[in-house]
Amino acid sequence: MFVRKMTPSQSSLFGEIDDLQDLTFIERPIRRSLKTAEEIDKLTVDEDLNDIERAVYLLSSGEDVQQASVIINLPILVRQNPAETFRRVVPKVREVLHVAGADMQLAAAGSFLTVLQDDIVLIQTHTHSILQIVLLNLDHRDTVVSNAWLETLLSAIDALPKDTIRQEILSPLLLKHQLSQSVPARLASCRILGKVVGKFETSIVKKDLLPLIRSLCQDVEYEVRACMCRQLENITRGIGLDHTKVEVLPELVELAQDEASTVRLAAFDTIINLLEMFDSDDRTCVIFPLVKAFCEKCFKGDEAVLASLSFQYGKLCHGLSESFTDEQHLWFLEFYKKLCCLGLQHENGHCESQPYPLELENKYALVRRNCAYNFPAIVLYADPNHFLSELYRTFSSLCHDPEISVRRTAAGGFHEVVKLLGPNVHYIHKEIIALLQDDSLEVLDALLNNIQETLELATSRGEGAGPESKQVNIPDLVPALVAAEQKAASSLHWRVHEKLLQCYSCLPRVISGDQIYFRFFQRMFSIITTNNVLPVQRETVRTLCVFLRYNRKQEQRQEIISKIKQELAQGRSYWNRLRYLDLCEMTIDLFSKSYFCKHFLIPALELVNDPVANVRYKLCYMLPKLRSTIKATDKHLLQQLEFCVRKLLCREKDKDVVVTLRKTVLELDKMDITEPYHKRHERELLDQKKEKEETLLLEMELLERQQSEAKLAGDKQSEKKQRDSKSGLSGSKGMSGSTSGATSSSSAGKEMRRAKLARSRSLTGHPTTPKMTNPDKSLKVKDSGSCPGSGKSAMLPLNDDNLRPHHFNVASSISPTPSSSSMPVLIRSNTSSSVDHRSNGNKDTQSRKLSVQRKSNSFGMQSGRE
Repeated sequence: MFVRKMTPSQSSLFGEIDDLQDLTFIERPIRRSLKTAEEIDKLTVDEDLNDIERAVYLLSSGEDVQQASVIINLPILVRQNPAETFRRVVPKVREVLHVAGADMQLAAAGSFLTVLQDDIVLIQTHTHSILQIVLLNLDHRDTVVSNAWLETLLSAIDALPKDTIRQEILSPLLLKHQLSQSVPARLASCRILGKVVGKFETSIVKKDLLPLIRSLCQDVEYEVRACMCRQLENITRGIGLDHTKVEVLPELVELAQDEASTVRLAAFDTIINLLEMFDSDDRTCVIFPLVKAFCEKCFKGDEAVLASLSFQYGKLCHGLSESFTDEQHLWFLEFYKKLCCLGLQHENGHCESQPYPLELENKYALVRRNCAYNFPAIVLYADPNHFLSELYRTFSSLCHDPEISVRRTAAGGFHEVVKLLGPNVHYIHKEIIALLQDDSLEVLDALLNNIQETLELATSRGEGAGPESKQVNIPDLVPALVAAEQKAASSLHWRVHEKLLQCYSCLPRVISGDQIYFRFFQRMFSIITTNNVLPVQRETVRTLCVFLRYNRKQEQRQEIISKIKQELAQGRSYWNRLRYLDLCEMTIDLFSKSYFCKHFLIPALELVNDPVANVRYKLCYMLPKLRSTIKATDKHLLQQLEFCVRKLLCREKDKDVVVTLRKTVLELDKMDITEPYHKRHERELLDQKKEKEETLLLEMELLERQQSEAKLAGDKQSEKKQRDSKSGLSGSKGMSGSTSGATSSSSAGKEMRRAKLARSRSLTGHPTTPKMTNPDKSLKVKDSGSCPGSGKSAMLPLNDDNLRPHHFNVASSISPTPSSSSMPVLIRSNTSSSVDHRSNGNKDTQSRKLSVQRKSNSFGMQSGRE
């Protein structure tokens, strides 16, 4: 027997198996219980102890978990028995906190804050004991713990009386502000001073607290100076305007020129927040030069402070604008433009980033993002009427910025800019298209938050949304919306796609119905039948219903409804049939009952024979809603609904469908009994309102069709008049030519021929005039009388904007079209008058002929022609 040699792969496999076998020798036994018997004994407490005794026992000899539980439940013990809790439990808590860890310290800080804020403590001695624990732990070595106790103290100051604050807090504070204390202690003193200053009178603040404030503003540590500088806002509001100019403003000016950028930044933020506290002279003489120097210094090299400056710039400009001269106003506006282009270079109208280190480039991008955030405020500062000359290029630069965050911020505030521009909103139509076509979905997502308001304002001209407002078409808006939807659909961000489809519901108020029909309807059906995300499909169904609701052309509506029935109600996929039931739910809310029953109810009831149980299950769930749309007088539909329910009861075999069906049957039986009268009445009024809107929609469609027909008839009439006038002129010319030819061919003398020619020329023009004018007049009357819907209401100028869905409230102002029964009378009267006019003209012509025959016998041929 020969031994076969192992391959390298087999040897490695056996090596791994040997390693696994080696691991079996080092396996450890698994503990079958989480706690040992000894540990369970330690955690066991006598059940006969009350809450106070149990808390004292656990704080004395319990485990850390048990002690933490007692500290967390301390507010409950105080509510139940405050005297015993403060006499026996709180001293034990104080002893435990000396050696407790950070978690227990944080829990104690929260519990004591609850006790102080909930007005549980009613005795001064109890407050003293709690504050002693809080002040003692302010100097904890762990920064997180000390900050937690400080927040507890600051929050408790609002609930403490003035005397308690003076005795328990201010007295230790006089010692902690000194340089001999640690930096955290001095920082805590700064925050406590900013909090307590509002609790005392101005005289006490000026006498006792202002020396401490000046000392901390001039501390050797920049952290302490910056912290005290940020508290000057609260101090200023506490001491009032009179003392601010003398006591606080000099300190702010000195801190604004500090060597540390953190201090300068704190001083700058404090000055912006206190602009309303300074008078006009201080703003002009002190604040403006200070801020200007600060801005110039930041722009030259202090990028960290520049980010905060750009964020506060809008507030700064509005706070100082009332005190600005024209030159100062222009300086701040130009400085803002520089900030918007910081780190960019403009080539051929495009913004491109300059090569900077990554950290510096991020800082510049943050500055431009803050500028985009403040742009609506700057538009208001610069006056919206000067937008095109002053700010359009800057806004376009922000909308085309190479950084996504900048464009996203500009898109987020776009609707505010649209509001401010008002009738000049057409200036930024290109920017709307650019943001809709942006490569980043983050930008599109930010724009979609207020896209409905943006598009409605951007496409309206004039104030309000009445008939006087004119709709303005945004070039390339429809292709941009289509491209944005396709981009969102092709990405994995289905929530952006859903939001965009939800925003599509405003399109009937923005673009024409034909544009929606030819550019969006087919896409809606495609999304419903092919998209795999359920929220996207449902939102598309809702948008499709809105499009159908506000479509004004009957032919288009019928085609859409037939396509809905064909592709959804009778679709091959049960998924599409489920979407049809979703569509029915939405159409019940959008359309009237009669409209729904006429077009959507029967296909929904036919789904009772659907082979998929999910469809039948949803149909059973919807039966009460379908029943609510059928009027009591419509017996035929009620019988069909009852037949549907009976068929389900007899044939259904799926358990879930049967359970839902039984609940539905009970609900159907109680519908007419349990519903209150006022709710039913409100629903009927709402349904009547929907029916009126749908009727008005049909009347608008008819009125628009009549106007188009009247316009077409008018165009044909004008063309006919032009042809008749041309033929009349050619006939008169031909008549005069034939008369001259006849007289020249006679055998009379030269003078007789001249006389005949002159008389024939003078007589040819008179008979032709009534023959040409009277038929035209009678034709005008016939055309105007035979036009359907003639009258004042039919001849009103019907603009497409006045027929938009959000103007349905003007229904009462549209007069109904007059009936056509009075038209034949009008036609007959106009025709008889024209005939009489013709007869009078013929009589005048005959008298003229007789007078001519008496004068000369040579007019036989001429009278024959007449």
